[in-house]
Amino acid sequence: MKTILIMRHGEAGPMQANDAARLLTNRGQLQALEMGQWVSQSYQPRALLVSPYARAQQTADAVRQSNQFSFEETCSDIIPSGSASFAVDYLETLISMNEDISTWLIVAHMPIVSYMVDQLVPGEMPIFPTAGIAVIEYCPKTHKAQYKGLHAPKV
Repeated sequence: MKTILIMRHGEAGPMQANDAARLLTNRGQLQALEMGQWVSQSYQPRALLVSPYARAQQTADAVRQSNQFSFEETCSDIIPSGSASFAVDYLETLISMNEDISTWLIVAHMPIVSYMVDQLVPGEMPIFPTAGIAVIEYCPKTHKAQYKGLHAPKV
């Protein structure tokens, strides 16, 4: 079994013309740090896929302060308008190519984070709070997954 942690970025500044450039607020930074510590204590992920958008990159930077990753990739398929089906297919391929990694962390955005959960566990489509993390247990041999819950920062 593998563990897939799907995380929404921390709280970001208001909408702007260049959505990809939006940055985390101070609260968003604190949320990301808190959840990075929680992830480290609870799961110790070794693989990280992160959206190229600034707020997701900042969230990943905060998570890195408490975690060490042996595999990291910026993935343009997990942007807000990305295809969840394509993103999950790609994730499953990466998992099959990296059998030694048991826990994967994905840092992305609404709505794709909710759609990815639904792709992995049909019928489960949580609404993520900022810096929220969905926990999924996944069997690479059968491609079956079980949704274990959604965890949110206290900040």
